Amino acid sequence: MASGRTAFAGESQFAIPARHRLGWHFLDIALTRMRIRHPEIHRSDRTGWLRASVLGANDGIVSTAGLLVGVAASGVSAQALLATGVAGLVAGAISMAAGEYVSVSSQADTERADLTLEKRELAEDPHNELTELALIYERRGLTAALAHQVAEQLTAHDALAAHARDELGITDTFRARPVQAALASAGAFSVGALVPLLVAWAFAAQTTVAVVAATLIALLVSGALAAWAGGAPMLRGALRVVFWGALAMAITHAVGLLFNVRV
Repeated sequence: MASGRTAFAGESQFAIPARHRLGWHFLDIALTRMRIRHPEIHRSDRTGWLRASVLGANDGIVSTAGLLVGVAASGVSAQALLATGVAGLVAGAISMAAGEYVSVSSQADTERADLTLEKRELAEDPHNELTELALIYERRGLTAALAHQVAEQLTAHDALAAHARDELGITDTFRARPVQAALASAGAFSVGALVPLLVAWAFAAQTTVAVVAATLIALLVSGALAAWAGGAPMLRGALRVVFWGALAMAITHAVGLLFNVRV
């Protein structure tokens, strides 16, 4: 018996059924969305703790190494040199934590004050605040009508967040976090300070040479890692840190030579 359906001219005898074509269609859409949603790695969210960590680590390495090199040049005993290094580590870590906490807390206080003022202005004069927000978007390139529409929708969603972000420049990513900055700075300082301190303990007979060599290597590594974490050229970041570290140790060594102490 003949088949119930005859293939028309130009139609394949092996045509894909409609339900299969529909499945391939959705698969193509899914693959297209996967291609569009390519991963993007941004590093701006690291700036808060990264700045405190880099500053703390480099300060720990350079200040402790400079302290040890300078005191060693004055001629003190190995025990006195190690005691000086430990005291420098503890005092430096506490100082870095306190300094970061006070500094970032001041920034947080300013942010809170600005948000409080903005919240009051939104409650007292919402119309002018809406106009102000629309003008911000207009200056960024939107047409007046579109800027007003965007401002209206963002205000309806979260007016304070919109003004904090676009008028004051305050976002969750860059919000001041005093405790995080203090802990990152103190921890990084301690880790950095341990490098020259342990080298001075292990190479008591060649303290100056060993500390200088280990410090320069540590600064190369820390500078390169900091540049890598921030997406900057690693070599430039490493050399910049090494230059200032070497200069600091040279100056402290010269100062130590002025005091010919033999204990």
